[in-house]
Amino acid sequence: MSRFIALRTASLLSASLLLAVGTTACSGDKGGTGLRTSPALTATALPTALTSQKPDWQPCPAPSIAQGGDGKAPGKLPDGTAWECATMKAPLDYARPDGDTIDLAMIRAKAMGGGKRIGSLVFNFGGPGASGVATLPEYDAAQSLRSRYDLVSFDPRGVGNSAGVTCLSDKETDEQRARTHDLTETAEENKRTAAACAKKSGKVLPHVGTESAARDLDLMRQVLGDAKLHYFGISYGTELGGVYAHLFPKKVGRTVLDAVVDPAKDLVQESLGQAKGFQLALDNYLADCAKTPGTCPYRSPEDGHRRIAELLVKTGEQPLPTTSGRELTQEEAVNGIAQMLYSDELWPSLSISLSDAEQGSGDNLLTMADVLSGRDDRGHYSTMQAANTAINCADTKRRPTPQEVAARLPEFRKASPVFGEPAAKGLLSCTGWPVTGKSDTPQVSAPGADPIVVIGNAGDPATPVEGARKMAEELGKGVGVLLTVKGEGHGTYGVNPCATKAVNEHLLHGKVPSDGTVCS
Repeated sequence: MSRFIALRTASLLSASLLLAVGTTACSGDKGGTGLRTSPALTATALPTALTSQKPDWQPCPAPSIAQGGDGKAPGKLPDGTAWECATMKAPLDYARPDGDTIDLAMIRAKAMGGGKRIGSLVFNFGGPGASGVATLPEYDAAQSLRSRYDLVSFDPRGVGNSAGVTCLSDKETDEQRARTHDLTETAEENKRTAAACAKKSGKVLPHVGTESAARDLDLMRQVLGDAKLHYFGISYGTELGGVYAHLFPKKVGRTVLDAVVDPAKDLVQESLGQAKGFQLALDNYLADCAKTPGTCPYRSPEDGHRRIAELLVKTGEQPLPTTSGRELTQEEAVNGIAQMLYSDELWPSLSISLSDAEQGSGDNLLTMADVLSGRDDRGHYSTMQAANTAINCADTKRRPTPQEVAARLPEFRKASPVFGEPAAKGLLSCTGWPVTGKSDTPQVSAPGADPIVVIGNAGDPATPVEGARKMAEELGKGVGVLLTVKGEGHGTYGVNPCATKAVNEHLLHGKVPSDGTVCS
């Protein structure tokens, strides 16, 4: 089973280099700065032509390169049900609902029966930037929910086949990732990349923020024929779910938020939290590794920390070769390690990859870094990184400078010797981006909404467990219901039996777990 769930921010992605200063003047310019502002949206009534759409569901083709497809159409489900795909029109700008529209790509598997159908259950798998159309058929854990739901997902605006954001060519992205950058060089790379983003996707950039995506969810609810939105959000999808609940509290149906983004942390706090989270996951991996001396390349956790640090210094001085002819830089080595910390199921692969790297081969770590960056084995990139940047920068107002980041480097390095500096570089992601961001943190308070089950995992590297506690608190009393898992990895559904049972009971039978439930 694939458990791909992307990062909420670009902090530990090489995508931190895909973000830059825009150089073109745009409409909505304030004070001659050349910046466009993410629009302030109001609850404007949508045209009947949009709310009364009837999707033309057809057999799904293979996901596109933009969606991260591998050239294969999704196969039929075990009961013979075929995956169906359609598009839904949505306003490009919800402040002008009668204006231009974009097509949002959707996928569904119809309910298989065995119980009274509740409606559609809509999934968002995170990122931001993950294609729901490509991911849902691989998310095997959800199949038990088809007894009462049509399973539905979509490419959010700016992602994949939904007006996907594009910036650099595949070759340009490879060349960028093959270089090691200090803070000044990162900023310069970002300037060039943002100019490409503005040139290729300038029309959509002001309209890809989370609030617009939440309004897409409510339009989708209406188009699917549901009185309330039944929703399963993972990683960044939890922030999207929280924003939806804030905007449409009376339309919240049975909802689960798993691997939760902290809604109270701004860009800097979130990046620092991720550095600490990945360091904790690395510490836990090394402690577990040392218990299996037959397969672990390290004698002790301390030995592992020392040798990993030495490996990163070595790759910083001289990138490692690979059989493809590409090289593994220090930044890509860190990304490869990060990718294999998303799940403890990948820890044995991490041991092999680190051992191979010590012996001079960068193949495995670069392959895993490619997964994190949305690169397939043919050298093509999905829209994941570009969309991640565009959505984050439409959401956040923070625009740190290289000087401000340099001042915070000691704090980040203290938080994580391995992940701290890359996370700090990620703070430059939105500096000078050609669209100004909306706010420091999202609004998720949802008084009057039905209960929302919020799940945090103690060993989650990308969304530390504190985020789930804060989300439950900010959703409001009687709305946020906290469930904590004492486990490893990013996401719990289909992995932890206790959490999986609680989610199924809630979604299938409307049984809400007790607030504060803990699963071992």
